[in-house]
Amino acid sequence: MQQDSSRRFIARLFTHLTWIIILGLFYLLFQDRLLQQNDPNHDLRVTQNGQSVVLQRNRQGHYIAPGTINGQPVRFLLDTGATDISIPGALAKALGLTPGRASYASTANGTIKVYDTRLNSVALGGLSRADVSAHINPHMQGDTVLLGMSFLQHLELIQRGDTLTLNSGSR
Repeated sequence: MQQDSSRRFIARLFTHLTWIIILGLFYLLFQDRLLQQNDPNHDLRVTQNGQSVVLQRNRQGHYIAPGTINGQPVRFLLDTGATDISIPGALAKALGLTPGRASYASTANGTIKVYDTRLNSVALGGLSRADVSAHINPHMQGDTVLLGMSFLQHLELIQRGDTLTLNSGSR
């Protein structure tokens, strides 16, 4: 009787372990698919000459890509409707940015107070600019930086379907 009970316990244990392994494999498989759908540019494609960057639109219709501000890694959301680069207040503090003169910005949620700042360098793939204007937005949550026209105006943007190609221009 003791042996019967031990065998049932071991059988149940192996059944549970098998299900845990199967669920773990499904998690790993679908985690990669979700990452690819939500952030298809996490491994940014840069042309060999470094003069172009090709971005894929995510499932929400946005172009999100890794980049750097002053050599520190950030996550950009391309926003052609933004005049300047907009950096969340908490992230600006972590990047060591100094808030400058207060100004006002018009957003979808109304007019807000922001603080002007200058960025020594901004890079997206092989594309980079020095001395770029930006503002620190203390009302913005999260750690995604809106990459506005103060950077994008120097590039040629070509959108075809779900792909956006950014080319450094002679502008």
